[in-house]
Amino acid sequence: MPDTRDRLTVALLAVPESTASTLYGMYDLLASAGRDWSYLVLGQPGEACFQPLIVSAEGRRLRSETGLWIEPERALAQCPSPHIIAIPDLLTPPEADLSGRYEREGAWLRSCYAAGATIAAACSGALVLAEAGLLDGQDATTHWGYCEAMARRYPKVRVHPNRALVISGEGQRLILGGGGTSWHDVSLFLIARFLGAEEAMRVARLHLLNWHDIGQQPYAALARSRNVDDAVIARCQEWVAQHYDEDVPVAAMVRLSGLPERSFKRRFARATGMSPMEYVHTLRLEESKQLLETTRLSIEAVANEVGYEDASFFGRLFRRKVGLTPAQYRRRFGALRRVLQEGEAAGPTPRAAPARRSAAGGG
Repeated sequence: MPDTRDRLTVALLAVPESTASTLYGMYDLLASAGRDWSYLVLGQPGEACFQPLIVSAEGRRLRSETGLWIEPERALAQCPSPHIIAIPDLLTPPEADLSGRYEREGAWLRSCYAAGATIAAACSGALVLAEAGLLDGQDATTHWGYCEAMARRYPKVRVHPNRALVISGEGQRLILGGGGTSWHDVSLFLIARFLGAEEAMRVARLHLLNWHDIGQQPYAALARSRNVDDAVIARCQEWVAQHYDEDVPVAAMVRLSGLPERSFKRRFARATGMSPMEYVHTLRLEESKQLLETTRLSIEAVANEVGYEDASFFGRLFRRKVGLTPAQYRRRFGALRRVLQEGEAAGPTPRAAPARRSAAGGG
């Protein structure tokens, strides 16, 4: 492992939209590599292998969108040439226009990348890379809630919504993580690449980190079912949220709309980004997730409950869309829900939420 003089410089890029918890979490996780395992086995610190530095355009104190202060250590112009750049997630709406927001950061990123730096982005931090043009023609991912907007705003980027980690770029030097806690995966991957898999495993064991090997599919809800401007289609959305389990919901929506079938399907797809049947499948699968998590119904009964007479078709569709079989999903997320409910029961009684069918609001 490198001595103090040979530590690898990791520049953590801070912008006003940066999430402080991810920024400082990545800082601490990377700083622990080579240093903290020895605390456990030898009772004294080892030699840190990375030198994290928080940097920003001007090097001045930033107040994050969550209200926490971020204290950069260097301005971009004073940052030593980094081996690695890490970009935390951003707290910004998926549809926000970021044009021109990060011009200085983008120029610095392009310069460092051309000089051989590896650049990693967690979650929505990928938007900074996209704005810089570094993802043009490249595979990428981001949080599932941002993927559609990212693909639309940056059409040259090949966005993979279902993948939790994407490695791309020249020399495989662009590393992108998907959902909110994908910064764990990004940090562990950086440690493995630069220090070896064994050190990455030590850091993972030390911090009790799990690799998100199942991707983002099980977590993705109705990212594209937002309210639409088309009043006719919005009325159909409201209706199908309560009647998705009917035998022919698309035909019923066509009748409700008063439009010719072809016109309805075209307007529905334009308004929601999905065909009517794809939208129905999404609602049904979200409700099936809830049933798998909260009940002991058989898989066949769950299929019937959400509108599928053929349980085998339901199983194939669930596996294709979610990335797990219904039984695998129940084992993984049913236990998680039970633990969370036990924690809820042990604490103060929460205020009751308005009653509604779970699929209507996502999962």
